[in-house]
Amino acid sequence: MAIKSVVRKGDYRDSVMLMRISKELEGLEGVKRASAMMGTDNNKQLLKDAGLHTDEALEAGPNDLIIVVDAVSEVLASQALSKVDDLLAVKKEERGEITYKTLSSALSAIPDANFVIISTPGEFAAREAMRGLNAGKHVMIFSDAVPIQEEIELKKIAYSKRLLLLGPEAGTSIIDGVGLGFANAVKRGPIGVVGAAGTGIQEVTRLIDVESGITHALGVGGRDLSREVGGLGMLGALRFLAADPETKVIVIVAKAPTMGVAESILKAAEETRKPVVACMLGASKTLVTRHGAIYAATLADAAAKAIALVQGKKPKEVTFTAPRKWIEAIVKREIKNFAEGQKYIRGLFSGGTLCTEAMLILRELVGDIYSNIPLESRLKLPSTDKSERHTCIDMGTEEFTRGVPHPMIYFKPRCERLLREAKNRDVAVVLLDVVLGYGANPDPAGELVWAIAEAKKTMAESNRYLSIVASICGTAHDPQGFEVQKKKLEGAGVVVMPSNAEAARIAALIATRGKARGKLK
Repeated sequence: MAIKSVVRKGDYRDSVMLMRISKELEGLEGVKRASAMMGTDNNKQLLKDAGLHTDEALEAGPNDLIIVVDAVSEVLASQALSKVDDLLAVKKEERGEITYKTLSSALSAIPDANFVIISTPGEFAAREAMRGLNAGKHVMIFSDAVPIQEEIELKKIAYSKRLLLLGPEAGTSIIDGVGLGFANAVKRGPIGVVGAAGTGIQEVTRLIDVESGITHALGVGGRDLSREVGGLGMLGALRFLAADPETKVIVIVAKAPTMGVAESILKAAEETRKPVVACMLGASKTLVTRHGAIYAATLADAAAKAIALVQGKKPKEVTFTAPRKWIEAIVKREIKNFAEGQKYIRGLFSGGTLCTEAMLILRELVGDIYSNIPLESRLKLPSTDKSERHTCIDMGTEEFTRGVPHPMIYFKPRCERLLREAKNRDVAVVLLDVVLGYGANPDPAGELVWAIAEAKKTMAESNRYLSIVASICGTAHDPQGFEVQKKKLEGAGVVVMPSNAEAARIAALIATRGKARGKLK
């Protein structure tokens, strides 16, 4: 093992770019791990925790770029680091960026800009966001690690100025058709979306794209609906959509907040005087409907009901979009080679909201689901490295991303976990999400198919069969190409379903050999 690093003084790069650089270095000969980070104290601690630190890296300052490589030899580590200049130069040229040294100089150069995106290390993000708000601009903070008291203060000021404050950790937004962070290419249309869940927003907007389109999708950050922040960002976003004449229907996407915060959000939604579909995963139907909103149990349900509203149709719930005979044929095909004792589902997700949605569906059909983000504390995995019975893992949490890129970009940890799950003789189904769009891996299906083939081969060698079910969170307009990705997965023997919710349902049918059929609504 050889760990080597370079530190580039005063060379700031945004986190999406750093994740891509890390991945490209990982793909070089002999490189086992690579990480590109700004030298903040938090990031240096992450490198130490991951065993990727060097003395040079630990001495870097918050404005310095650290690149660390762990390779099989010092020669190959040095060869990899010699590519860094070219990788950074190519990325900058490809993006056609113009660099301004300060926010003030950028605003002077583009005085008509009305939106500022902050992607600095978290400890500096609040200061830059405040400058944007004071200049009268809407602000999106992509950065994480922003202190919660600073988030609250920023959101109070933004609300008082009638400006948007999206984030911190706002990984997904679409403004006037322009995707920011991780976002899909979605058509313009009459539906506005506000959410505290990145992949939740992606799943809803890409499903809306099938028959309609959106005005804006506003990601307010994962902490916004916490008791401390109280939904300040979402209240401002709802007011923004209420005032937007092109937004005819509003969709709320979130995991279930506390009762007080939920009441506040739903009351504000009612005051927009526009039809509102609320998907607060895990919240009760009674809570949602008593404020006049339309209840959606799943992300797919929310998208379908919003489309129905703009088309003047009565919203209805759909279990499967395909004919029941088609579903039954898939289940029959998948279970015919199962061996005795194969009965468990293992979900390996890159999106936390998609993982939660799947668990809510699966627990009604197969029972308890263990997880690193469990629905109940008693179902928390003792170790995230080892699955228990039915298990769904959110591989985008810090324990999996420490020192490495997000699983929407970097597939090695998920492929390794898939291969491990295939060695468990009681596993029947592996459930996957495949996320497309801006910021995601350029070929996610291509990253997965070799591991899928190996996993199926491992099962076959013990006279068993591994069923793999996936949904693709993407649109026909995404740079990866929806149909191209779907063909690659289907070519590897994956059952590809139209939505994450449908993927979870058919996974339950397959794992129970059809016995869950009677529990489907």
